[in-house]
Parts: sequence; structure tokens; C-alpha cells
Amino acid sequence: MLRTLALGLLMLPLAIVTAANAHGPTRQKVTETVEINASPDKVWDVIKNFHEFSWHPAVEKTEGEGGNKEGAKRTVFVKGAGQLHEELLSYDDEARKFKYSILKTDLKVLPVDNYTSILMVQDAGDGKSNVIWKGAFYRGYVNNNPPEHLNDAAAVKAVKGVYRGGLDALKKQIEGAG
Repeated sequence: MLRTLALGLLMLPLAIVTAANAHGPTRQKVTETVEINASPDKVWDVIKNFHEFSWHPAVEKTEGEGGNKEGAKRTVFVKGAGQLHEELLSYDDEARKFKYSILKTDLKVLPVDNYTSILMVQDAGDGKSNVIWKGAFYRGYVNNNPPEHLNDAAAVKAVKGVYRGGLDALKKQIEGAG
């Protein structure tokens, strides 16, 4: 019995190290915001249609069905890169926000897995709006030891780039429209 206990105590550090290395990726989160010199309703009118994503400079076109109803699907054609297949999870016109997920992604387009996102417009006062785009996701390579282009840093950088590029273009489009 003493021998079994001693062997168990010797094996404990190995079990702890193995468990620590086997945890896999952690959920990453990104939030980007832009203030736009326009009313929340004016800004919401540009982005509220789940199937209209032309305000984003990387989007060639979108196709879909289901309108702004929960469960609606869209395919986003990214210029020169491929497609993202997305589903609308919730939509609140009064609160000016919607939540969606990527059902199927080409990792060359966006190196993420299990992605969900919320896009919303909030009143910033004085006729201005804040547009907040936030997402949560796992890196594109969900096993241990990912290649550099599919690791956490690559996923965060890619999502930040998508959000920043879209929000900056949205600001320019709306403020430039007068």
C-alpha cells in the first residue's frame, strides 16, 4: 500500500503537466468602436439589414434569405478571398443591434472558429452615435501547437482588422454623405 501511494505521488506532477498542456485554445474577444457624427437612427439605417453588407470595403456582395428574422442566413463574398456563411442569431430593431455567427468559414478568409458577433448602434448624445462591433471566437486551429497563421494572435489581428476597416469605412460613408 505504501508503495502504491509513493508511485501515485510520483505520477501526480506528470498528470498535472499533461492536463495543463491539453487544455487547447481559449476563447478570444475583440471589441472595436467608432463615433459617428450622425444620429443613431441614421447610422442604424445603413447597417440594420443583415443581408446588406456593402458598407464594408472588403465585401464584394452578400446573398441570403430570411431577412432580419432569427435564423436568417447570408453568404458574404469577400473581395478576392472567399466566402463566409453566417446566421442571424438575434435581431432587435428598437435597441439597434443584432447578433450573428459564422456557420462555415474558409480559414484563408478569417482564421477563426466558433465565431459570434454583435453589431450595435448607441446614442452618444449631441446628434452622435457610437457603433460597437464585438466578437468572441477561437483561433482557426483548435488543437494544441497551432501554426503561426492560425494561432490566437493571428485570429485577434484578423478580426480587429475586419472590424476596424468596416467601422472606419462606415464613418467615412455616413459623415461624407452629409
